[in-house]
Amino acid sequence: MKRFYILIVLFCIAFSAQAQFGVGGGGPSVTGRISGTVIDSLTKKPLDYATVGLYRTGGKSPITGVLTDEKGNFKLDNVKPGTYKLAVSFIGYPTKFIEPVTTTASKPDNKLGQLFISPGAHALKEVSVVGQAALIENKIDKIVYNAEKDLTAAGGNATDVLQKVPLVNVDINGNVSIRGDQNIKVLINGKPSGATSASLSDVLKTIPADQIKSIEVVTSPSAKYDAEGSGGIINIITKQKNVSGFSGSVSGGVGTRQNNGNINLNYNKNRFSLGINAGGNLTWPQTSLTTFDQMINTPAHDTVAAVSLHNRNNTSSRIKRHGAIGSVTAGYEFNAFNSINSTFRLNDGGFNTNGGGDYNRTLNGNLLTYNGRTTSHNHFGGFDWNIDYTHKFKKEGHELTISGQWSHSDITTDYTSIFTAVNPSQIGDNNGKNNEYTGQADYTLPVSKLLKVEAGAKTIQRRINSNYDIFNTDTEGNNPVRDVLNSNLYDYNQNVYAGYTVLTFTLPKSYSILVGGRVENTRIKGDPQNPFQEEGSSGFQTLEPFTASYTTFIPSLTLQKQFGSNTIKLSYSKRIQRPSLQFLNPFINRANVQNQTVGNPNLSPEISQTVELNYNTFIKSSVLNFSVYYKHTSDLIEGIASPIVDTINNKPVIATRTTYSNVGVNNSIGASFFGSINPIKPLTIRASINGFTYSPSPQGVFVQNSSATGTYFQYSAFGSASYQFPHNFLAELFGFTNSSRRTIQGTNPSFGIYAFGVKKQFLDKKLAIGFNTVQPFARDKHFDQNINSPGFTQTSSTAFPFRSFGITFSYSFGKLSFSNPNQQKKGVNNDDQKQGDQAGGQGGPGGR
Repeated sequence: MKRFYILIVLFCIAFSAQAQFGVGGGGPSVTGRISGTVIDSLTKKPLDYATVGLYRTGGKSPITGVLTDEKGNFKLDNVKPGTYKLAVSFIGYPTKFIEPVTTTASKPDNKLGQLFISPGAHALKEVSVVGQAALIENKIDKIVYNAEKDLTAAGGNATDVLQKVPLVNVDINGNVSIRGDQNIKVLINGKPSGATSASLSDVLKTIPADQIKSIEVVTSPSAKYDAEGSGGIINIITKQKNVSGFSGSVSGGVGTRQNNGNINLNYNKNRFSLGINAGGNLTWPQTSLTTFDQMINTPAHDTVAAVSLHNRNNTSSRIKRHGAIGSVTAGYEFNAFNSINSTFRLNDGGFNTNGGGDYNRTLNGNLLTYNGRTTSHNHFGGFDWNIDYTHKFKKEGHELTISGQWSHSDITTDYTSIFTAVNPSQIGDNNGKNNEYTGQADYTLPVSKLLKVEAGAKTIQRRINSNYDIFNTDTEGNNPVRDVLNSNLYDYNQNVYAGYTVLTFTLPKSYSILVGGRVENTRIKGDPQNPFQEEGSSGFQTLEPFTASYTTFIPSLTLQKQFGSNTIKLSYSKRIQRPSLQFLNPFINRANVQNQTVGNPNLSPEISQTVELNYNTFIKSSVLNFSVYYKHTSDLIEGIASPIVDTINNKPVIATRTTYSNVGVNNSIGASFFGSINPIKPLTIRASINGFTYSPSPQGVFVQNSSATGTYFQYSAFGSASYQFPHNFLAELFGFTNSSRRTIQGTNPSFGIYAFGVKKQFLDKKLAIGFNTVQPFARDKHFDQNINSPGFTQTSSTAFPFRSFGITFSYSFGKLSFSNPNQQKKGVNNDDQKQGDQAGGQGGPGGR
């Protein structure tokens, strides 16, 4: 609760800061209201349906206008700070001009009270504003696509616009990727949105194309972002207008694999905005088949005899998944200099498995055949609550943002494993809790046209607790007795403190330099407890509380030269991947006795350094992008499997145990290509290819554990073709493939799919009905894995059903409106950990 109070204090500080920061003129991105009542000067009665027009001082055409209601009242919303004149006219009355009518950034509302007029008449004229912009701009840290210049996007939505943005891919279902990588962050006006986290494709379909000013694509985040990189960032900038109203969308789909639905509602009035999103999905049960083959041979030594063990298993697993997420986002702009925004997001989901099969175990020539079955229930849920406060100074682009976030999650894994022999029958109950508290401040100062300075600080406080209870049973699952060897408690704290500075230089002759530095300090404290074990008992683990602290400097540098539609860019970046709980938990996980795992609290983070040379060119409506890079990774984290003789229920058991370790270094050379061409106007063809080498150098004791020490080539490729037929009919074919991924002990599965879909749009693209299919000619995808090391080999193959057919629909109503297109470009976004687990605890079968 102490962390909760800290966030409340942060909220109060941010809320009150708008009264403490000095404000001045300029920077009028916030809008206000001018209101009043029109009265007949003779009868003193209100005039209904009188025309009220708003003009700039000295202007001859009105900016906007409104009619009075039956009580003579009028309200002119969305008025930018400035000095105006008001024209009030009514049939039989002369036009009355009131000036000056002034609104300021700090006091954007002006209540004029009663306005008296006498007979006369006057006509109002309409006004239109036209702006020009280059279609594509290539800046030092991003590519900008100025959508407002694209006339062909009129009448569409954000998805239609994104399909034309360089380096961005959008499939027929609205899934967005950069260079084929869907691990991206999508922002709206520089801010993360809870709605986009719930259902990005549905939210994008609710944004009218004519509301979008530009779209920014950031492929190489600078030092101001968390040191853990991602596929990239897409930032949608809306036009500088404020349309009040209500909008929303409903979408869903029914298929042979998955069913989903989503509803999105948005309300915007003057300076207040509210967004509500809720969605869910449910999969039909899917059955996968797995074959497993393991050979262990250990020589005799001391008093231990030689062992030859051969395990062969044929099992099946039936899995069913569900998920739901909802969010509420509210924002209010006090004036042009102070605004606050908050999002509360709930999530809930899980999956259930039911499986089993036949097990064959040959130990020193003696064959034993037995059966097993496992059921598990896995549930996860939690919430995220964040608050962002932004203060803007007089100078355009000069701003300070303070953000706070509290994330809470619960993970529960309950399982029952029943075996007729060898493996102990078990009931497991694993409860994990994770609380994460984040606070950060970001400051931006445009010093001049040649220099911009950005600086900030951030802290992430993680508190993880795991409670793991295991009970051994008989072969019918009855008479449970606590397994004191495997039951445990684990508390884990991780504190991250970071600060950064980024300088952007815009030099003559189209040269640019982006240089930055980030320092991150990580402090870890773990407290493993085995309260049910007695020291000296069989299998007892001696575990003591541990601490660790390390500081990492992360520099970034980009040099860019632009000539015409061509850009050459040379960049250097450094990244860090911290091991998460799964990699650090020191308790042995024996949920699968044959294949055990254990974490390593002494792990160091992976450190990678990358140098990249990039060339980008635009040829009419086509774009070509080439990159070559070199990447060096030190303290490479991999799981190392070794044969062991374990003691379970006072009996020796031969198995393998995987321990996460820093195995050495890896040097990689790679190249990537992206292209998007339009050979004819309705046809768009896109392709991306990324190839790189894996060349590990194991160090120390891991040399003898390795079987892959050469240089291996790995790749990923993506391709799509879409054709826009007349009458809003769209067809698309796409596919991707990833080669298998190497480790120093073997390979992990390759993966690739292809899909085809058609879609018909109605009602000016507000309604869409479609059909899609994935892998229509093959029911299953096969995932093969192999590991080998001195003393053992292990292979597995899993056939998982992927073929699916589905019908989709979407309908949007109203128009999205945005109260401030220049909202803060900051917000909490924690992406700093090496991924591998859900939130806390070890988990049982199927939950790993």
